[in-house]
Amino acid sequence: MKKIVEKNCDLIAFDIDGTLTRSKLPLDSEMATLICRLMEKYKVAIISGASYNQFKWQILGPLVCQREKMKNLYLLPTDGTVFCNYRDGWQCQHDAPLSKEEKESIKTAFGNIFEESGFESPDKIYGELVEDRGAQLNFSALGQEAPIALKEKWDPDNKKRERMIEVLKRALPGFSMRIGGTTSIEVTRVGIDKAYGLNKLIEQTGISKEKMLYIGDKLFKGGNDEPALTLGIECRAVGNPEEAKKVILEMLE
Repeated sequence: MKKIVEKNCDLIAFDIDGTLTRSKLPLDSEMATLICRLMEKYKVAIISGASYNQFKWQILGPLVCQREKMKNLYLLPTDGTVFCNYRDGWQCQHDAPLSKEEKESIKTAFGNIFEESGFESPDKIYGELVEDRGAQLNFSALGQEAPIALKEKWDPDNKKRERMIEVLKRALPGFSMRIGGTTSIEVTRVGIDKAYGLNKLIEQTGISKEKMLYIGDKLFKGGNDEPALTLGIECRAVGNPEEAKKVILEMLE
């Protein structure tokens, strides 16, 4: 993990799964405390393909900070197609969701994705295979509610999902697909990604990209954090929440 030298930033933005938490698990108490401390010194933004409902239990539930500090926190669910800030409670602005026809096209493309990609279908699917998040559909190969131990073993090198995305690109022109979480593929309209959300953050806060730092675990090619690099924002890659904690502690020095 590259050490941070430059701390001349006003806002630090984070991914969730693989960065602040393990996949679809809430913030642990240590991370929640560190984020509260970070908000004493910086503005903090959290951007993810996750829905706002998931943000509520994964981030806001464990995050017990003084109300005044919460004004320094911005939430960007579904890659920033939802933008939330705290003003006497959480206020959220929503972009238009995918149309019914678009959603059906995406679900159809995932119908035989295992076979078409050359993989065996899982013996068991835990919950929904494709979750509707409004402006994004999220595919989880083992189901949205699969145990973390199974998920972390399924595609640790991302090769399975890279192959699936090759197949999906042929079936879904006009859409973008990115690797997320441990078993997920995120599908949105072209142009809807974390760069879109971070641009919205710049517009809403008035903080320039030169004064931002982005921290994520999937800054590699095809990862859902990669679009942050295209904006020229300083980025730091981490491999897991423990590495993210070290970065936060550095920023608090």
